[in-house]
Amino acid sequence: MTDAATPPTRSLETLDALTPEQTEAVTQLLAEAARTDGQPAVSEQGRLQLRGGPREGVRHLLLLSGGELVGYAQLEDTDPVEAPAGELVVHPAHRGRGHGRVLGQALLAATGKRLRVWAHGGHAAARHLAQLLGLTLFRELRQMRRSLDPSAFAEPVLPPGVTIRSFVPGQDDEAWLRVNAEAFAHHPEQGSLTQRDLDDRMAEPWFDPAGFFLAFRDGELIGFHWTKVHAQEQLGEVYVVGVRPGAQGGGLGKALTTIGLRHLAAAGLPTVMLYVDADNKAAVSVYERLGFSTYETDLMYRTES
Repeated sequence: MTDAATPPTRSLETLDALTPEQTEAVTQLLAEAARTDGQPAVSEQGRLQLRGGPREGVRHLLLLSGGELVGYAQLEDTDPVEAPAGELVVHPAHRGRGHGRVLGQALLAATGKRLRVWAHGGHAAARHLAQLLGLTLFRELRQMRRSLDPSAFAEPVLPPGVTIRSFVPGQDDEAWLRVNAEAFAHHPEQGSLTQRDLDDRMAEPWFDPAGFFLAFRDGELIGFHWTKVHAQEQLGEVYVVGVRPGAQGGGLGKALTTIGLRHLAAAGLPTVMLYVDADNKAAVSVYERLGFSTYETDLMYRTES
């Protein structure tokens, strides 16, 4: 007979890929945590990387207690310059028992104490865990929102010679990936997207090429605005706006943003959101002038080394 006071046995598995059953268990854990916390604890990229087999540089950490999945962490080591990036979550019913610290210490051990970790929403418990792990605040990512009204956005003014059309899957993939990489060469997550990453997103239920706008000049792609709709929340998103270097400064970014906002407003969505780095003062200022204000903030912590 087992003593009822004996704590369940805790074990940690580190895997290069998850089985369908493991993927389902992690997905359910993430859903329970999101209902409690008000936002996902793992980014969209991290959620996409749960399935589809092994991915270079990506590892999954499963924390079990008494055979039950109580925590999950993901480690991505694909950036040639920056430290590996991690995300972690503990099931709401199993918090306050040291599971988060175990996952955090496992991430530190796996990276030789060279680590960046996201705390989505910046909750107090996440800030406390970062302190326990010896991590310092490194980056703030703002989620900004504004209401949508079709009459609130004037007709966009495009630079001379620029035309707009929607993205065509299979036809525009290569050109978009190239311009995206050029536009976000300074951005480790967005600028490194691959064909597999694009395919993952195009396979998602939310993907709609009609809301993916491309700007051309003389037949060459120079900018884009990819919008997204969170149907369950009735929330639009400025998913990503990019302008190719050399085409910036002529008002194309503002015009593309406006085109996407008008599209989302015409769809009857009441609110739109976007993400922007807090230290990107120029972009924050542009979005504030467009009526956006900060809704919540995601925090990234890192080791000093």
